[in-house]
Amino acid sequence: MIDSSTIQFLTSLKKNNSKEWFDENRQRYTAAKDNYLHFVGGILGRMKKIDTSLADLEPKQCVFRINRDVRFSKNKAPYKTNMGASFSKGGKKVQCAGYYFHLEPGASFIGGGFWMPMAPELNKIRQEIDYGFEAFDKIINKKKFKNSFGSLSESEKLTRPPKGYEAENPAIEILKLKSFIVMTEVKDTELASKELANKVVAHFETMMPLVDFLNKAID
Repeated sequence: MIDSSTIQFLTSLKKNNSKEWFDENRQRYTAAKDNYLHFVGGILGRMKKIDTSLADLEPKQCVFRINRDVRFSKNKAPYKTNMGASFSKGGKKVQCAGYYFHLEPGASFIGGGFWMPMAPELNKIRQEIDYGFEAFDKIINKKKFKNSFGSLSESEKLTRPPKGYEAENPAIEILKLKSFIVMTEVKDTELASKELANKVVAHFETMMPLVDFLNKAID
C-alpha cells in the first residue's frame, strides 16, 4: 500500500519545488521512492499472472524518474510532483500500449492504452481499427469497460479525417484520435487504502483487451 508519508512528501514537494529543499529532504524522497517501487512491484507481480507479455518486466523498468527535463520547457521547476509507473511489455522506454498508474495528491489516476504513438505506429493502429472496427467497438463499449472508464480520451484529436479515410467511415471519430487512452480518477481518500492495489489491478485487467488490440496492430 502507499504510505501516508509518501503522500505527504509529494504534497510538500509541490509547495517547495527546489533543489535546495529536495536535498534537505532527500531521505524522505528515498523512503517515498522505495515505498512506491514496492507498491509497483506488487502490482506487477499480480499483472504477470494476467498479462504474460509483462513476464520479463522488472519494477525499476516501470517507474519514471522524478527529475524533470526542463531544457525546452518554460516551467523550470526541477522535479515532478508525482510518481508514475508504466507497465508495458517493453518497459517505460518502449513505444507500445500498456497500463499506467499516476500517484499525485489531488490528481491521481489509473490509465492505459497508447499515448501519442509515432506516425508509423499511429498509421498501423488506424488501419487495424478501420479493418476491425466491429471488434474494437465491442471492446470500448463493453459494459464493464464503460463503467470503469467511460470512453476513450479525446484530448488529442484531429478536427478533420486523417489522410486516406472518408468522413462517412463508421469509425471516423476514433480514427481522428492521436492517442488511444482511457483514464479513471483515484481519490485522495483511496491512496492509503489497502484496497488500492486491488482497484488498480482490476482496472488494468478491464483495459487489457484494448491494450492487446493496440499492440497486435503495431506488431
